[in-house]
Amino acid sequence: MIQGLGSNLLTVIPSEEPLTLADVDALRDPLYTPSIKAVAPQIGTFGTIHISNTTTQAQITGVTPEFLRVRNLEMATGTFIGAPHVESRAEVVVLGAQVSEDLFGNQDPTGAEVRINGRQFRIVGVLASQSGFGSLDDQAVIPITTAYYRLSGQRIPGGNISVDQISIQVRDVELVDQAIEEIETVIRLSHRITEADDFTVFNQQEILDTFDEANQTLVVFLGTVAGISLLVGGIGIMNIMLVSVTERTREIGIRQAMGAKRRDIVAQFVTEAVFLTFGGGIIGVIVGVALATGIDGRFLIGTEWSTRVTSDIPILAMIVSVGVGLFFGIYPAVRAARLNPIEALRYE
Repeated sequence: MIQGLGSNLLTVIPSEEPLTLADVDALRDPLYTPSIKAVAPQIGTFGTIHISNTTTQAQITGVTPEFLRVRNLEMATGTFIGAPHVESRAEVVVLGAQVSEDLFGNQDPTGAEVRINGRQFRIVGVLASQSGFGSLDDQAVIPITTAYYRLSGQRIPGGNISVDQISIQVRDVELVDQAIEEIETVIRLSHRITEADDFTVFNQQEILDTFDEANQTLVVFLGTVAGISLLVGGIGIMNIMLVSVTERTREIGIRQAMGAKRRDIVAQFVTEAVFLTFGGGIIGVIVGVALATGIDGRFLIGTEWSTRVTSDIPILAMIVSVGVGLFFGIYPAVRAARLNPIEALRYE
């Protein structure tokens, strides 16, 4: 989802002083912000959505029509919030995919009515399902003026409407730095700032880079954990095979007395070690595929998880399993092959 927003997205959030719709109007002026393509303010609050005997909790987000384009959203059914809805403070709502499913199942709810925090709202559309961090599947979207005056807003000095954040779409990725300068200049003038800024501008590309770094760190961490697990598992296999060699010393002596060569003994114990790890690999693949399939498309920790198991993953897992068996089975096998036949036959 974050990648889907694009690297030409900027987000402005307040710190000491609130951002207002007056700031939004100033940012929309092409005379002062020629690098900006669209500006979408938003207000967020939590609410209870109720219909008949079904109730669900959801994030209620107040937006303007530009929000659809700035956030690269698509409609599954119906229409999005329009300018007339914002101007008239209309009590209309666009449901996220998961909220719609929770309330109406697979039915199209467009045109139906729900109650949000006790107020009657008409559903005008449903957003297409998304995935990943930042998904709106578990949210409901209403006009920003409705959110402010009907649900969550607190008036600020001057009677303006405060907003939680402002999402800004830049005309081109190459203009991001220029757009940041324009935004800072406009808001500083609007807030009459002479010292430190009372707002922060976030660059979507910086967020993407941060997530990439975190992902790489996670990959290294998981790789290290996997490596340690393989080492511990391999040592366990080696110990099991050493115990097996000790318990089967007399059997080894009998095989040697009957003409078995060292390579035959080595092959026997290496094969046994490989079969052990191969069986463990099969169980691991089955459990892994089952878990991946089980969480695919489910909402966990506030976001929808999307998993994909390609054919190369089970193959790689089995190759690694066999490799562990070969590597850690060699020492016990060689030790078994080097036993003295006479001493082995005397062993009890």
